[in-house]
Amino acid sequence: MNRIPVPGILKDLSRIFSDAGHTLYLVGGAVRDIYLCRSGGDWDVATEASPERVMQLFRHVIPTGIAHGTVTIRFKDALIECTTFRTETGYSDGRRPDEIQYAATIEDDLSRRDFTMNAIAVSLPEGTVIDPFGGREDIKAGIIRTVGSAAERFGEDGLRPLRAVRFSAQLGFTLEAATLEAIRPSLGVTALVAKERVRDELSKLLSSPIPSTGLRFMERTGLLELVLPELAACRGVEQKGLHRFDVLDHLFLACDAAPEKSLELRLAALFHDIGKPEVRETDSLGLYTFHHHEAVSAKIAERVLTGLRYPQKTVRTVVHLVAQHMFHYEPVWSDAAVRRFIVRVGKEHIPALFDLRRADGWAIAGVRGEPLHLAEFSDRIDSILSKEHAFSLKDLAVNGKDLLAAGIPPGPGTGLILKELFEAVLDDPELNRKDRLMEIALAFYARMEDLKGDVSRR
Repeated sequence: MNRIPVPGILKDLSRIFSDAGHTLYLVGGAVRDIYLCRSGGDWDVATEASPERVMQLFRHVIPTGIAHGTVTIRFKDALIECTTFRTETGYSDGRRPDEIQYAATIEDDLSRRDFTMNAIAVSLPEGTVIDPFGGREDIKAGIIRTVGSAAERFGEDGLRPLRAVRFSAQLGFTLEAATLEAIRPSLGVTALVAKERVRDELSKLLSSPIPSTGLRFMERTGLLELVLPELAACRGVEQKGLHRFDVLDHLFLACDAAPEKSLELRLAALFHDIGKPEVRETDSLGLYTFHHHEAVSAKIAERVLTGLRYPQKTVRTVVHLVAQHMFHYEPVWSDAAVRRFIVRVGKEHIPALFDLRRADGWAIAGVRGEPLHLAEFSDRIDSILSKEHAFSLKDLAVNGKDLLAAGIPPGPGTGLILKELFEAVLDDPELNRKDRLMEIALAFYARMEDLKGDVSRR
């Protein structure tokens, strides 16, 4: 279609530009998403008007990237990014142009963009489509292709190869041959990109419907070895028993199977066995073993995620899920054992941990199904949680002030006594009454004092 419907807000915006003698175009991802029938919330526009002129036309303008010709217009409760037509030269940092020059036409501006699917413009308010590089055909064919020479585009901006593989996962597109082949020679430029930008692209990729689509392109092009060498090292590490796949394919599949809406779960699924290459050994029967791989995987995940500048809350959650994913529940577990599991994992993390176990189980052989005893274990946990037992020190019927009032002086011994009381309550929740706990506390304190006396007499 050579003309598309234009939303009313963009018609109203363009009228202000046209009344001042300027043209305006809708550009970027919003245009691409129209052809993909995807709903989007962000509008990017381009104009030949300078940033300073745009700031004169509107009351509320934020100079978000004025050095590169970009400002953000607050218009009718929407934030609309507006960029002046421009061309770019020099990319010494592998990311940002050393120099920009304002261009005369929208075609000149589109020629600097990364991929053909992102180099389509729509004139406002008419809705006429400008597509000088065949972006619409590539969208229809499901192809990611650079505008012009792939080597030049990737040499200009080291983030573009990561964007290419991310788009492949988000959209289910494939990379055009020349575009794919140009990524490996440009890895040196990608290595210059700030960790935060790499993190953002990885997060978007992992939040896609099928992350493995992009992850496999990353492996094929060398991006995986560059960005996540610990993950790349899992290729060819064969496993034992029911496992149909090597460690890397297992991790890719587990990541696909983890809930799409949880980045933390997707990260945990991708890293949960990443320590296996480091701990793999062969037993007396010639079978592979991976003892304590969850602990090593947790350490690697913490190092990698911290290096990529993920928020500490995200790092802590992912590391915790990875460290705990190897639990082995059996129906013979006592209720006390289940309570201790809840305390060790944290009741707030149990749903995510079970989702991780389901993803892990599916990725063993690529067959969906509930892992052994997981449904029963879940029911037992729900039953125990519904009884409002004590699952932390703060849930005890006594506290440090109660111990002090009973004549137990403050100090390191107070903490030991409270931990002893907590252990007793985990074994028998009926003990969580003030009178019973004080009996136990005073008896334990007396034993502590006797032990001190024995040591002093020696």
